[in-house]
Amino acid sequence: MNFTESVQTCFTKYAEFNGRASRSEYWWFALAVALGCGILSAIAPVAYVIFALGTLIPSVAAATRRLHDTNRSGWWQLIILVPIVGFIVLLVFLAQESRPAIN
Repeated sequence: MNFTESVQTCFTKYAEFNGRASRSEYWWFALAVALGCGILSAIAPVAYVIFALGTLIPSVAAATRRLHDTNRSGWWQLIILVPIVGFIVLLVFLAQESRPAIN
């Protein structure tokens, strides 16, 4: 999946927390959000806040679908609340290869 396809897919599935997201879909979308936030924060802080709030739900939904693709619950995102270690663990989970669904 390329950059534009993944951004379109994530915005099409704006608040869909079911299903699976490939690594490329998630990471291209994360790059788009990071670039958007970085550019807007330097140019217009108000636009940055609007953009960040507007992409919050699709970012959480894409991460949930990505975790589903690694056979984990989306609730694992809450591990980021653990200082330092939580961010690293979540990053590892999001970067892992896809696993077949367990029935």
